[in-house]
Parts: sequence; C-alpha cells; structure tokens
Amino acid sequence: MPTLAGALRRRLLMPDLSEVTFDKRGFHERDPRARLLLEHSGRQFLAGFGHAMDGRDMDDTRRLLETVERPFRGFAYEGASMAFTLTDVMTPWRRTRVRAFLDGPGSPHVYMAYVGIGWAMARLPRPLRRGIAVPDPLLRWLAIDGYGFHQAYFATQRYVREKRAPGVRAPWADPSGYAERVADQGIGRALWFVCGADVERLATVIGEFAPARRSDLWSGAGLAAAYAGGIEADEAETLLKLATGFRGELAQGCAFAAEARLRADLVTPDTRTAAQVFCRTSVEAAAAVTQDALVDLPSDGPVPAYELWRQRIRAAFEDVGG
Repeated sequence: MPTLAGALRRRLLMPDLSEVTFDKRGFHERDPRARLLLEHSGRQFLAGFGHAMDGRDMDDTRRLLETVERPFRGFAYEGASMAFTLTDVMTPWRRTRVRAFLDGPGSPHVYMAYVGIGWAMARLPRPLRRGIAVPDPLLRWLAIDGYGFHQAYFATQRYVREKRAPGVRAPWADPSGYAERVADQGIGRALWFVCGADVERLATVIGEFAPARRSDLWSGAGLAAAYAGGIEADEAETLLKLATGFRGELAQGCAFAAEARLRADLVTPDTRTAAQVFCRTSVEAAAAVTQDALVDLPSDGPVPAYELWRQRIRAAFEDVGG
C-alpha cells in the first residue's frame, strides 16, 4: 500500500492518464496498432511515476517497477526518475532520491533515468532547476534531450508546427548553445510519437525544419524508432531511404537505443529490426559501437564530450545504406 505522503504527492504531481492519448495530444494516427503501442508507452511512463511515489523505499520501488511489462519497463523507469527529481527539488531537506535511484534500481536503466530528469526540468520553474541532481557529466546531456522531448510532446503547436527553438536553460549547460542541439535530438524522438510512427510523415515534418536542425532531429527519430518501436522491416527500409544525407544520424540514434535496451536486458524484436536496417548489424554490435566510442573520450572542451561521442558513433556507420 502506498504511504499517505506518497498518495498525496501522486495526486499533486502526476499527470493525468489522458495526457498521453493521441486524442488529447492531437497526434497523427498511422494505424491502430502503432497508436496503441505509443500510447501504452506513455501510460507505462506514468505508471513508473506512480510507482516512485508509492514505493516505501528504493527496494519497494524496484519491486513495483519490475511488475511493468518488459517491452515498456524502460519507460516506467524513466517516469520514476522524473518523479524522484520533482520530489527531491520540492523537499530540499531530503534531496537524495535521484542519486539513490541512479546508484540503485535505476542503474541498468541509466539512460532512460537521465531522460526522465529532463521531463522534470521542463516542469520546474527555472530557479528550481539548480536543485536537480545530474552527477554524470556525460549523461547529463540526456536530461536536455528529455527536456526537448517533453516540450515537443506537450507543446506540439509551438515546438513542432511553429518550429520554435526549445530555448533550454540548465545550470550545467555550456554557454555555446549546444544544449539547443541536444534538445533537438529530444524533439526528434518526440516526432516519432507526434507522427504516429508514420515514416513518410516523419521525414516530411523533419524536412520542414531549418536545415541546421535536421541532423539532430534525425538522430532522435532513429533513437525513438528503435526504442519505442512500431516499425516493420519494410517501413524501416523506407525510413532509411528517406533519411538521405542523415543516415549516419539515424544509425547513431538507433545505436543509442540498442545500448539502452541491451544494458537493461529489455531488447525487443522492433529494436532488433531497427538495428539490422539502420545500422546493418545486430543490437549487440550496435551497442558495442557506443561503448567503443567512449574509449579515451576527452572531457568537455571546445566540443562537448557528448557531441564527440555522437560523432564517433556516426562515423562508425557512415557507409550505412550506401
């Protein structure tokens, strides 16, 4: 049973389930199967949020999160991370939950956990963002990705149809403006949902953005197609063809998804299909590329380490698709 405090936090902070429906969001429906899959991903995100609020301690939270269906469990851990971030910031006298989560049950899902931190960042007033825990100097960029996803998912008119820049501000972001690029990767992930996993619509929408933004949008699209799924082999091949000029970015995003699912032992058939098409290799080999690219990766300098990481992965797949 949830504690009284947990039930109160859930009531005050947890978004309503209707917020992740296509009807509420106005997303494109390619077909009922894709819609149900993507809506269910959102529902399991919110389930994870609730489990974090209900858990008596980290062991109890882990137990609750592990009840979520395996293909969607990563989304639940992402939601839990958002919940812990919000509660940490709102109870500064006990600001330990996020770190305990990252070091404990969230460790196998660390990529999704950092993305969840970004969701919380988007919901918090700017002054309160200084209280967010982002201990890993490389993976904290994924919180910016999560911020971009959140903005495009919940404010689609502004950030997708009107193409406004995300305008991300975070205490740890460099002053060069690179955070905007990482947020665009998150927007690219959101486009997979906004477009209802319709590959032709996705390519059209990305093509409507300014040319300088398309690289990061394709990276995010590849990540979402491979992680969230909803794509058949023939559709993946079509998307690869439509990504002319950005196939390395598509593969890089797919490799990120492969590593995230493999690390958490949550690989799905859709992830295997995406890796085979976008990266022309197995999930295991695509994930290994992301780890090899970390070897001797320099610390943040004129080019952020996160961008160097992405560049190395793209270079490994530069010949994909001809």
